[in-house]
Amino acid sequence: MIYDTDILIWVQRGNEKAAKLIEKDENRYLSVQSCMELLQGAKNKTHHKYIRDFLSEFEFSLLPLSENIGHRALIYVEEYSLSSGMRAADAIIAATAIENNMNLVSSNVKHFKVVKELQLKPFKP
Repeated sequence: MIYDTDILIWVQRGNEKAAKLIEKDENRYLSVQSCMELLQGAKNKTHHKYIRDFLSEFEFSLLPLSENIGHRALIYVEEYSLSSGMRAADAIIAATAIENNMNLVSSNVKHFKVVKELQLKPFKP
């Protein structure tokens, strides 16, 4: 399963439901886009280390960008940005899930619901 950035933010905020969701999953994946978002949101180097340690401790595998992911994300932005507000980061995360044939867990369902081929697993904190 691939996790949207928001799920890891919920864990950082102490949400036990999000933590348990991650703990029970044996195969944890994260788009490199989500990793960048987490690091970008850090306040200092100590927080960067915390994020890196968390991802390592829970054995998250980072899924890199590829030509296909970039192409698919570009299509999503072009197709959905005007009608539904699709943002580049969400397009990359959705494209990563689809290209890797994985379910995406997110509490931001509205960000992804327009992508019909996405296997979206809603999370309610």
